[in-house]
Amino acid sequence: MNIVTLLPFIVLIGAMFLMTRSAKNKQRQAQQMRNDMQPGSGVRTIGGMYATVKEVHDDTVLLEVAPGVHAIYAKNSVGAVLSDAEYNHIVHGIDPDDEDATDTPVVPDDASSLTESVDADGDSADKAVALEKTDALEKADTVEKADEAAEKTDAVEKADEADEADVKKIDLGKDDTAAAATSEDDKRDGGTDAK
Repeated sequence: MNIVTLLPFIVLIGAMFLMTRSAKNKQRQAQQMRNDMQPGSGVRTIGGMYATVKEVHDDTVLLEVAPGVHAIYAKNSVGAVLSDAEYNHIVHGIDPDDEDATDTPVVPDDASSLTESVDADGDSADKAVALEKTDALEKADTVEKADEAAEKTDAVEKADEADEADVKKIDLGKDDTAAAATSEDDKRDGGTDAK
């Protein structure tokens, strides 16, 4: 046989050998990682769940999947053992590189923190804007209250005018009947209206 015809088979066998060797190497590393698990370390299961190792046994691990919630998993179900920094970043959202995480401003629950005096950090511009906003809100509230008071007084005045108009109608009604009686008398007597 010719070596040229055997060359594709040799390359194919070599590629299969390299692939199985790399797969076995990965399995060995995963087994070593699972054996090195210690209680308190953070892990990710092959299903994608993050948990904390509580106990390590021969073939199983006790994981705390939530505070106070424990579950027993097979060691083979652990996909990765994470470093403390990586676990805290993923689970708790704590960024180890961000040293200014404690300096980030917190949104206040009420407006009282917006009217505090200027602190030593020099946030006077931010505080001034906040004070202007609160002043504008207070002015708007005052204007609204004044508008409501004006509407109430307008309503009271209209009610008073309506009462006076009712009284005048009643008075006019009496005067009209008296005037009508008087004009009829004038007509009989030959007054100016009678012709």
